[in-house]
Amino acid sequence: MLARLVLCIVVFLAGIPVVQAAQPAFETKAKQAYLIDSETGTVLFAKSETVPIPPASLAKLMTMEVVFDALKRGEIKLDTAFPVTEHAWRTGGAPSGTATMFAALKSNVPVADLVRGVTVQFANDACIILAEGMDGSEDAFATRMTKRAAELGLTASAFHNATGLPNPENTVTMRDLVTLARHIHASYPELYPLYSEADFEWNKIRQRNRNPLISANIGVDGLVTGFAEGYGYSMVASMQRDGKRVFLAIGGLETEKERVEETKKILEWAMSAFEKRRIFEAGEPVGEASVYGGTVRQVSLVTAEPVDVLVPVNDPERLVARVVYRWPLPMPIEQGQAAGTLRIWDGQRLLREIPVKAAAGVEVGSLSSRALDALQEMFFFWL
Repeated sequence: MLARLVLCIVVFLAGIPVVQAAQPAFETKAKQAYLIDSETGTVLFAKSETVPIPPASLAKLMTMEVVFDALKRGEIKLDTAFPVTEHAWRTGGAPSGTATMFAALKSNVPVADLVRGVTVQFANDACIILAEGMDGSEDAFATRMTKRAAELGLTASAFHNATGLPNPENTVTMRDLVTLARHIHASYPELYPLYSEADFEWNKIRQRNRNPLISANIGVDGLVTGFAEGYGYSMVASMQRDGKRVFLAIGGLETEKERVEETKKILEWAMSAFEKRRIFEAGEPVGEASVYGGTVRQVSLVTAEPVDVLVPVNDPERLVARVVYRWPLPMPIEQGQAAGTLRIWDGQRLLREIPVKAAAGVEVGSLSSRALDALQEMFFFWL
């Protein structure tokens, strides 16, 4: 059987001139950044978003996802209590000099308090206590983190501890972190609000939320900050205002002050510089795919939901849609069958990727029609 080609159909969007478009004018001191609109998934800004970096405390997002997933599945409960081992106490507790909830050695702490310790205080001892309590050791839990990350599509992330404390094999990207933050927000609505709690008290010590933008009252309601020697200050944040939510991962900043300033700047820009535009309605044909050996030669491709994107307010008319699929589609075809991907571009900037499906079913054609299609396919490849 001849190999199949990946073909691209360019769809010129009605009324929108096709020109090379630069990314909307915006600059940041951050070395890495990735910003998307939550509702449409539109990429609003990207800078070195696939460059691997040490996660530092940003790894705690993955720690919490594993814990949240275990709670959702009933593996553990909020009133389950885990012991504070010497490793947890020395590595992440009071003697460590790092972010801690001051859990007492040899005490037992309920999961509910440990989760608040991580989401509010970014506590290293809470991360290790949870890891050891759930999987017997921090190493085993870190293996689970990496496996779970792969399941969620975090293709460039690996974890070798639950805290993000220095380890040369810990790695994440800005794109993966935004994907993870967006997943946490969507999948655990009852737990996500913990990230916006103003403070947390344990062992009679009240600690404020370590995310400085929570108290700024600008609409940020999570998630986490980090610092890695040689890589600078970083943050993963979500902001909601006037019914619009964005997710941002930003890194490579030189100071805590710069981290706050640059994060605020890009979030405010995201809220004011874009407007939503509908490109296709649900079920509206976005292109046609060639059919091999069927009763018809082509089948229309559609999306299951309306296709919306965010475009720059001052420069909105620079969009191109491309449908990518493996040519030709094999027979038979069922209505609604997955058939490829619709990609929306603003010049060189990929805004969205949306699955497309067959608008109708196609039955296997006659012997003569299949023979003709085979001949045409062979001729195509020879060319």
